[in-house]
Amino acid sequence: MTSKRSARIYRGTPRNLRFLARRLQQGELVAVPTETVYGLAANALDARACRRIFKAKGRPQTDPLIVHVHARAELEAICVLNGPARRLAAQFWPGPLTLVLAKTAFIPDLVTAGLPSVAVRMPSHPLLRRLLRLAAVPLAVPSANPFGYVSPTTAEHVRQGLGSRIAHILDGGPARIGVESTIVDLRDPTRPAVLRPGAITREEIARVLGQPVPIRKPQPVHAGNGGRSQVAPGLMARHYSPKTPVQLHRRLPGRRLPNEAYLLLRRPKEKPAANVFWLDHRGRLAGVARRLFAALRQIDAGGFRKVHVELAPEDGLGEAINDRLRRAASS
Repeated sequence: MTSKRSARIYRGTPRNLRFLARRLQQGELVAVPTETVYGLAANALDARACRRIFKAKGRPQTDPLIVHVHARAELEAICVLNGPARRLAAQFWPGPLTLVLAKTAFIPDLVTAGLPSVAVRMPSHPLLRRLLRLAAVPLAVPSANPFGYVSPTTAEHVRQGLGSRIAHILDGGPARIGVESTIVDLRDPTRPAVLRPGAITREEIARVLGQPVPIRKPQPVHAGNGGRSQVAPGLMARHYSPKTPVQLHRRLPGRRLPNEAYLLLRRPKEKPAANVFWLDHRGRLAGVARRLFAALRQIDAGGFRKVHVELAPEDGLGEAINDRLRRAASS
């Protein structure tokens, strides 16, 4: 359902949650908070409702959706679990981890881009968990932004991007993590791989599974509809992109042009100029990730010709931060 007026933002009261759960059961869209970024939710078992997600976002149907569940008991109707999936779910759920597994017939092909696999996760945000329990259906929840643009980390970001296309936004405060979930491919349980890095690092995943877990960049594959589909969301070369062109640096240039913006990992020692932005007081990667998308949106609003961005150290959460930055900078 779309609205000609700007979407309404709801506080997470019991009454509002019951109202929004009914809207989801009736096939409408609701933008929701997660611990990673804000998402656009629909009943994952209702193909017509999920089609509204693709239309509202301008998202190609070759890019699958992640199915969110309230409890692990729901998974048997959605996907085929294996040993590694059970171990990772026991360790990291609820949390920012998505698993790609063989799907069941209950999930519409539209949700999985026509592929025989499905991406699933159990979120930890308390408001979304209550909404999932009240709706009593799994929810398909991609990021709540126009396709390809910077992901939203506040309810107001959602309204700025999709406010004229949807009717309901649940406000759960700023996203705690700020980058999308880690995606692990477990279609072949003997060859686990990270498809998209996130707050749960591949080192943590490898410790649980007892084996090295590489980052793999799969190519689009032929789907049942005859097209070529992504195995999981967030894998396109250009994604999470502001309107302002992005240039990446291991170390930012010393000479700074007044009509270009500069985004640092940590607060500079000197008072920053109006075109200098920073992500965390001490450059802590958790703070950098939490602020990254909001800072890119702020720079977009400044009308700069270009933004120069400092890359993070290439380990742990830095892998996820740099993954988003490289996709943002891709042409």
